[in-house]
Order: sequence, then structure tokens, then C-alpha cells
Amino acid sequence: MYKLPAGRMINKQLLLTYLYLLIYICLSSGVILYNKWVLSPKHFKFPFPITLTMIHMGFSGVVAFFLVRVFKVVAPVKMTFQIYATCVIPISAFFASSLWFGNTAYLHISVAFIQMLKALMPVATFLMAVIYGTDKLRCDVFLNMVLVSVGVAISSYGEIHFNVIGTAFQVTGIFAEALRLVLTQVLLQKKGLSLNPVTSLYYIAPCSFLFLFIPWYVLEKPGMEISQIRFNFWIFFSNALCALALNFSIFLVIGRTGAVTIRVAGVLKDWILIALSTIVFPESTITGLNIIGYAIALCGVVMYNYLKVKDVRTANQLPMESIPERASKEWKLEKKSDFYSDSSTNTRNIGSDAGVAASDSFIVDEEAPLLQSKISSLKST
Repeated sequence: MYKLPAGRMINKQLLLTYLYLLIYICLSSGVILYNKWVLSPKHFKFPFPITLTMIHMGFSGVVAFFLVRVFKVVAPVKMTFQIYATCVIPISAFFASSLWFGNTAYLHISVAFIQMLKALMPVATFLMAVIYGTDKLRCDVFLNMVLVSVGVAISSYGEIHFNVIGTAFQVTGIFAEALRLVLTQVLLQKKGLSLNPVTSLYYIAPCSFLFLFIPWYVLEKPGMEISQIRFNFWIFFSNALCALALNFSIFLVIGRTGAVTIRVAGVLKDWILIALSTIVFPESTITGLNIIGYAIALCGVVMYNYLKVKDVRTANQLPMESIPERASKEWKLEKKSDFYSDSSTNTRNIGSDAGVAASDSFIVDEEAPLLQSKISSLKST
């Protein structure tokens, strides 16, 4: 049987890696723009962010149930009532809150400005980690956080359509997500509980749905008169399907690339999304101060992630790997990076690479924070 030369196999692996990155960038940007379009009073005119989030959670929970209980794609973990009550429920509550506040912000501020505000994610996560004792207050990291905060402040000052309510919702959502990330590390990881994307959806999505039901019943149900609701099954189905697909695409990307590559892809996605949002939504306006402030904030984010990557590599005594080196290693080990692979193997590989930057926003607003405790310290919709 003819076998491809090693060089051609590595090139094939690289091509697959870049394909996964492209899929992630497209899905991540697409879900954010799709959510904005659905919720926008100037476009689809469905101003019910809690309802939209509940649709996503309900759809994800049902899909996960069929994958776990009916098709037996993955086996459920040994989940006791104590672990569920003390770990899953609090994490689900903050997860639901972050999605609720983040989606509500779409009603008041532009996608571009939301992306700029999300540069605050490392600041929020660092503060929560210091408070909960999972990270130490360091001068170099603190200075990076100050730089990020100054950049976001400049960007906010330059926002033409600045809205206090929308900004407050977005910042609150960021801190809720940061707290969720820290709680995941404190509560789940220390108990040794490992969840893959499917089992994460299976346990967390239904609980988040129930948490969202109370604010939905109080805040949105009274205003949802049937005659005023523009409901299109295919719109909501495709929207929820994209959000679900994003969860899996991130997992595939993390399984195939290193932390540095993921962060570069995240930054590239942010700039692409900001540019696309001004095209899709012409009412969005970007000023020079917006760009300058966001560029300053990104400098702080990049330095922060460099320090975190350096810390993890030093702790694990692993050399920094380029994509070709990593692809070569994966080819030799015949590593499989889909979500059917063994969770213990994924824990080892992903934990060392992905536990670097809690600043990543792609676990915040794209509704993809359900990628288990292994990558919760990774995250910027």
C-alpha cells in the first residue's frame, strides 16, 4: 500500500490546521454578527436577548442529550448531586448571566465597540483570579492590565454613539464570564472533573436555561405579544446551529494548535469582525480614537498573553513550538484532534497549551464557553 512521504503528510496536517482556524474565525464572526442582526431594532427586530439565549441553550441541551443518551457518542461523567449542586449550578448561573448581559448589549451599542470593550477580559479575569487566590498580584501583569484599561478608556471616549446602559451590560457580562472562568478552575478542575464539549453542553446548558427562565418571565414575557413577534423558525434554528458549531470548532482549533497561534487567530478575528461590522451595519461608525484606544489595549493583551504562555511553558519545561513543529509532532504521534478522542489525552495536551490566557473572548460572547474545565482558563465576542 502506497504511503505519502512525511513532508506531504505534514503539509496536509498544516492545511487542516489552517482550515480549522478559518472555520473558527468565520463561525465566531458569523455568530456575533448574526446575533446582532436578529436583535437589532433596525434589522430583524427581535429585541429579546434572553429569549434568544434560551433558544441557544435549549437547542444545545437537546443536541447534547441525543449525543450522550441516544446515540452514545460520548459517555456521561460520574456526576454526583454534590458536585452538580456545588459546581455545575454556580458555573451555569454565571455562564447564563454573561450571555444574557452580553446579548443585551447588542441592543444598545455597536458590534465594533463591543469588541473593543472585550479587551477588558484579561483585566476582569486577573482581578477575579487574584481575589480567589488562583493567581498572584504581579507588577508586570498589573502594568499590562493598566495599559489595557487605559486603551479601553480612550476607545470609549472616542465612541460617537456611546451608551451608558449598553456599556454597563457588556462590562457586567465580561466580569460574569471572568468569574465563571475562575470558578470553573476552582470548583471543577480541583475536583479532577473533565468534561468534553458534548458533556459540558449536556450538564450546563439545561441548567443555564432554567436560570434564564426567571429573568425571561419577569422582563421579556410581558412584552412578548404574539402579534408583535416576528418568529421565523429557520432564522432561529440556523442561529442556534451556528452557536453550537462554534463550540466544536474552538475545540478542534485548540486540539490542533498552540496557545500563541490561538491568540493570534483571536486578534485577527477581532480586527476582521470590527471591519465587517461597519459594512454589515452601516450605522456603526469607527473613529480614530476608537482605533488608537483599541490598539493600545491590544498591546496590553498581547503582552499579557505572552507572559502567561511563558509562565506555562516554564512550568511545564516545554519549548515554544511553531505550527510546523507542532504539526510534525502530531503527525508522528498520529494525534486525533476531534472531540471523539480520549479525554485524558486531551486533558494533557490541551491543559498545557490552552491554560494560558483567560483573556480570550471567544469563550465569552460567541456562546462557546462550554468547552469544559480543561480549556476554561483559555477565552475575545
